[in-house]
Amino acid sequence: EDVKPFTPEKAKELVMSLQQPAVFCNMVGDWPALHWNTKYLSAVLDGKTIQFRLGLKTVDLVPQFETKCSYVEATLEEFLAWSCGQPPCLSGPFSCYEYSKYWAYADYKYIARIFEDKPEIFQDIRWSDFGFPGRSGKESTLWIGSEGANTPCHLDSYGCNLVLQVQGRKRWHLFPPGDTGFLYPTRIPYEESSIFSKVNVANPDLKHFPEFRNATAHVVTLSPGQVLLVPRHWWHYVESIDPITVSINSWIELDADHKARVEEAITRMLVCAVKSAENPSDGDLWLNPTEVEATSHEINLQYLNEAVSAYFRCQKAGVPGQARPSSAAVEQRTSASRKRKKREVGCEPEDCRSLTQELGFSTFQAEKLQKIPFGPHLIQVLPQAQETSLMGAAAAESDGSDLCENEGGHFGKLHCTRKQLVMSNDYGTPAHQMGTDGSPNASQTALSTNDLLDCLVNPCVISLVARLLLERTRV
Repeated sequence: EDVKPFTPEKAKELVMSLQQPAVFCNMVGDWPALHWNTKYLSAVLDGKTIQFRLGLKTVDLVPQFETKCSYVEATLEEFLAWSCGQPPCLSGPFSCYEYSKYWAYADYKYIARIFEDKPEIFQDIRWSDFGFPGRSGKESTLWIGSEGANTPCHLDSYGCNLVLQVQGRKRWHLFPPGDTGFLYPTRIPYEESSIFSKVNVANPDLKHFPEFRNATAHVVTLSPGQVLLVPRHWWHYVESIDPITVSINSWIELDADHKARVEEAITRMLVCAVKSAENPSDGDLWLNPTEVEATSHEINLQYLNEAVSAYFRCQKAGVPGQARPSSAAVEQRTSASRKRKKREVGCEPEDCRSLTQELGFSTFQAEKLQKIPFGPHLIQVLPQAQETSLMGAAAAESDGSDLCENEGGHFGKLHCTRKQLVMSNDYGTPAHQMGTDGSPNASQTALSTNDLLDCLVNPCVISLVARLLLERTRV
């Protein structure tokens, strides 16, 4: 009974090769971290305050980006009292937020920081069971939320993601990389390593985002004791569906991260240059709270050169390796902005693949998928039209309410030549309207800076620019 279904070597092989999400079961039964419910964590933190993000429970057509949320500093004890629906106090951090109307989320909390005075607790998390020796809570983040707490739909630029559910359940809506064109990617609000979707996938506005109909959601409800693998560049929207949820995750470095770092450096340089040149308007919160400040053009250019140099150093070495910016200015920028999910390892194979190959599913990948040992211990997360069952040995809950009807029923591909519909960031209406004679209506062509950026830093465009830039540097 104590034998895990996969050896660390086999688990790592699966993590590094799977191209679609899957749930590992019966792999963490002996992890002390499974006891990390909010009452336990409250006792361990002993009155220490952490930041909570608060959003409205009402489901709007527009995603609740972090720039639109409120923030409070509170103890877990205060959070527990509030989330239990106790009568609101006249004072306290949550006094202005009625539980029936708001959710709270302590997200992206680096365990190494909040438990810096209790390093022994890091060993409660044993990612070594998945083939990553030495990786513990020190390389992990903690997420604590109330019912309704959610993360806007986005993809992570770096690595793949392992997520352990500890308390309560979370529902994950995942979309393959090939659906990128259907999810209307945007870099506003900007933060390094996260590409957001303009679509609120929980309540999509199909009038303004019609291509979302072609996206194929893979929906799964993650229960305590289960570990979800989110492969590279899979979009995800995550919501807490129980009164209190606790999750722990770790981002796993991949060889392709080095090229992704070049792409992120290009994106940062363009976004900061364009937005900094724009006259600031009231409420134009284009920088995510995780990005402390807009760095200067000189520092961004230096960061780009460091990323390109690191890419070629790794390529020359011929093996994945650590590459850290050597410039003091770059290190200062990185430290000041408190990057999430920042990983600096590995490089891509020398023959850079085309974007459509990188984002699509090849025949070779399909053949590999057939050899994956799916079963009660490794459950494939299927498209909505099919049922993803986490019953049996996994003892997880997943019923028909978790699986909606799928309109598309297929994996969408990102066609770089497809004409994109340019949307107005302010009003959610098409920025380009045609007159009765078929010509552009001048009164309705007020393109915003964000409209330009959505096209300029589209993942398809940035990937092409990075490839051209690396070719130029190689010559």
